[in-house]
Amino acid sequence: MAAWVLHVDLDQFLAAVEVLRHPELAGRPIVVGGRGDPTERAVVSTASYEARGFGVYSGMPLRTAARKCPDAVFLPVDRPVYEAASEQVMDVLRAVPQARVQVLGWDEAFVGVDTDDPHRVARDIQAGVLERTGLHCSVGIGDTTVRAKIATDFGKPAGTFTLTATTWLEVMGHRSTTAIWGIGTRVARRLAGHEIRTVADLARADLELLKAEFGPRMGVYYAALGRGLGDRTVDDTPWIPRAHGRETTYQHDLAERAEVVDALHVLAGQVVEDLRREGRACQRVYLKVRFVPFFTVQRSRKLPEVTFDAASIAATAVELFDALDDQRPVRLLGVCAEMVPPPGGY
Repeated sequence: MAAWVLHVDLDQFLAAVEVLRHPELAGRPIVVGGRGDPTERAVVSTASYEARGFGVYSGMPLRTAARKCPDAVFLPVDRPVYEAASEQVMDVLRAVPQARVQVLGWDEAFVGVDTDDPHRVARDIQAGVLERTGLHCSVGIGDTTVRAKIATDFGKPAGTFTLTATTWLEVMGHRSTTAIWGIGTRVARRLAGHEIRTVADLARADLELLKAEFGPRMGVYYAALGRGLGDRTVDDTPWIPRAHGRETTYQHDLAERAEVVDALHVLAGQVVEDLRREGRACQRVYLKVRFVPFFTVQRSRKLPEVTFDAASIAATAVELFDALDDQRPVRLLGVCAEMVPPPGGY
């Protein structure tokens, strides 16, 4: 039997869960994001396929989504419901005989299997998820995590697709480098500066050129991506978080320092609740500030001693903010606490 990597991705996950809760919404354009109010500052978390047909996509401001699709149904994000649905799906995946499951998020996971028939395993997973949850999923089948992840998009919705070393260049060679999981627009622009525009270009690119442009580690990494290389096995080691953070986009800009200070104390209190549930104290504080109109800054500071004290974390965040010496109004604040490692390490 051969080792295969399956990438399982739930189709339009949040919107699909909402349709299960509200069957009357089936077939209508649905946008899930923020508090479900398109007049507020928030972004799209998921758009149904019907909404995507109007050009609505994840990360788009809700106000923009409303202009593109005024007849869409806007719904608030309901984390507990989505987390419960996600856990049911992951239970189905973990029940696959001798499977190794690496959870990537609410709606996706890698499944490592040793089999002579990965397509049968994929179909069994799809049937099991549908029976257990009423949700559809797409499955990418590959001989590496990179190829499996990319294959999933070719199988959407509710289908399967296989991408291996044998078919990599046939399927991917003519596509832009941004079609590769792990390469964004900024990296693609730098590659294009060296006449590397397609996956095939990257696959045959000179390694020394890539190392000179991106450094010895990332140059090798991008060269490997060009050939679809990645992990051949799935790491099912339980994920241990290194930090907990909270952030808020404010409906009205925070123009006064006192407003910012109050907001940072609120966020620090929320973060400490997460730390206490984790049982690991804060050792470094990260601050994220988005000034008007859309300029984002991040800063961090290591604490002199670890703590669960929200006031100390907030005070450090305030110090980081004051050091910016920026008088522009604030539209978003975030506080993140890096935790001490667990007893056994990461």
